[in-house]
Amino acid sequence: MKFYLISDNVDTEMGLRLVGIEGEVVHKRRDFLEVLETKMKDRSIGVILITTKLIELAPDVISEIKLKQQKPLLVEIPDRHGNSKIGETIDMFQKQLELSYRRKCYAKKRSSLSLYQR
Repeated sequence: MKFYLISDNVDTEMGLRLVGIEGEVVHKRRDFLEVLETKMKDRSIGVILITTKLIELAPDVISEIKLKQQKPLLVEIPDRHGNSKIGETIDMFQKQLELSYRRKCYAKKRSSLSLYQR
C-alpha cells in the first residue's frame, strides 16, 4: 500500500515527492472532491495525505468518509504556513455528537411521556 498527497500547495507536493510520495495540487472544492473520489477507488493507496486548507473546503465530506470507511486512511497535514486545528475540530465534533444524543434522548422521553398522558 502506498501514500498519496492531495495538496493546495506546490511546496508541500514537491517536498513529499522528494521522499517518494506522489500527489497533486488542487485549489477548488470541486476539484478536490473529484481527485479524492478517484484516489479512494485506487486499491493500491492505503493513506491519503490532505492539507488542512483542503480539509477546510469540505469538512462534512471528510468527516463522513472517516466515519464510514476504513480504507484508505485520510490524514490531515498542516502546510508550511500554518498549523492544524485538529484538536479544536475533534472537540467541536464531540460536542455536536453529545448535543445530537441529548436531543434524541429528550425526544424519546417526551414521546413516552405523551403516551402515558393519553
